[in-house]
Amino acid sequence: MSNYEPKVPSLGASLFVLFSIVAILMIGIIVLHVDLHILLILGLCVSIFVAMAQGMSFEKISTAMAGGVTRGLSAMFIFILIGVLIGSWISAGTVPALMYYGLKLISPSIFLPTAFVLCSLTSLCTGTSWGTAGTMGIAMMGMGMGLGMPPAWVAGAVVSGAVFGDKMSPISDTTVLASVTAGANLYDHVKAMLYTTVPAFIITLAIYTILGLRYSSGILATQDAQTIIKTLEGTFNVNPLVMIPFFVLLILSLMKVPATAAMFIGAIAGSLVGMFFQGLSFTQALTAMNYGYTASSGVALVDKILIRGGIQSMMWTFSLTFIALSLGGLLDEAGFLKALVSGLIVRVHSAGVLVLTVIATSTIATAAMAEVYLGIILNGTVYRSCFKEKGLKPEMLSRLTEEGSTCMGSLFPWTTMGAFISGTLGVATWDYAPYAFLNYLTPIISIIFTFLGMAILWSGTDNKLFSGKTSPVLDKNLEKQ
Repeated sequence: MSNYEPKVPSLGASLFVLFSIVAILMIGIIVLHVDLHILLILGLCVSIFVAMAQGMSFEKISTAMAGGVTRGLSAMFIFILIGVLIGSWISAGTVPALMYYGLKLISPSIFLPTAFVLCSLTSLCTGTSWGTAGTMGIAMMGMGMGLGMPPAWVAGAVVSGAVFGDKMSPISDTTVLASVTAGANLYDHVKAMLYTTVPAFIITLAIYTILGLRYSSGILATQDAQTIIKTLEGTFNVNPLVMIPFFVLLILSLMKVPATAAMFIGAIAGSLVGMFFQGLSFTQALTAMNYGYTASSGVALVDKILIRGGIQSMMWTFSLTFIALSLGGLLDEAGFLKALVSGLIVRVHSAGVLVLTVIATSTIATAAMAEVYLGIILNGTVYRSCFKEKGLKPEMLSRLTEEGSTCMGSLFPWTTMGAFISGTLGVATWDYAPYAFLNYLTPIISIIFTFLGMAILWSGTDNKLFSGKTSPVLDKNLEKQ
């Protein structure tokens, strides 16, 4: 192994790498319509070439890529569990029952705000946007199709609600991670997020209400809804008791049982309900966990909604995540992202610019490393001493990392979160992104508020003026990293 230390990458080299990756992805997706996997590999090749030019050995590059995958293993394992959960719950009749009763009770005019609120409550209670999208989200997509709503609108409402709870729930892993990384108290962090998240929630709810009132689904939607209801009645036992697995997962989450254990128990509960109420054999229940629900009802609209789930359905997302995390590990270890942040911080002259910078770099880091967790960790660590020196509370930093990473992570098709949600809901990320209003309204409101002198959390009365210079402590931390 070579003892030669790689050079610290310059701001120019870092910008070249990041802009090259973005250009490859944008051109490949929009112009060439090439699959994301090969585009990320091309971006990885560019990153390897520049890293080697900076003096990084191929052995160290390989180790960095492996480290990126290792850090994301928990997320990849959740992919598998959610695939198991979806296959189990559809076969058990849990998701069909949620759709069945929802179609009977919810009218098209209030469907979008209802979907947003239900997904918000589900994610707030469970602390997981992924689990919300894979359970309540799928049910909402089915109801939306039955009511004649545009799939992109429904997916946007699901994603907005799922991210709201993931961001605000004290049992959410991103909420805990953001507070710990920034050095903030967990509940102070949640309170700090109320400043921007509550206005964004109210505006988002108003927008979905207006869209719902303006959208008239007409006779076709009514016919589709009745077709789905009759097909579900004929295919599944829709006794309300088949929704037990949903409440099992909800209760376990409220009891703060770890997400992986809660999902696994929820999947087991689904299999037991499927065997008792739907007449599944033990073999069929296990097969549904692996291959998902596969039985055809003969009605294309219903089959499009229900034939999904299982471990195998997650392999496209799993492989994409593997490549993306490898790229993220290299970008982090080679120092490209840290160089970008340190190059930007010297230009910070006010609280407003600092907020804009943190949100922007959190978004860029999340997109570049394809992982919300990594974006939160990097920015929380790098800016922590800077916020302390400027006289800003750590919960303000933790709030900003959530606004730049948690909120924006689902809007990029190559991130773990974006790839999972798109694959689960069956709607392309670029299609639902414009309608995930809460996701981008929250950071926009945060930036506007700060420039207006609002929602700035100073620590005590010793507020430090912004001189436009970097923090000596920050510079030392960056040098160490």
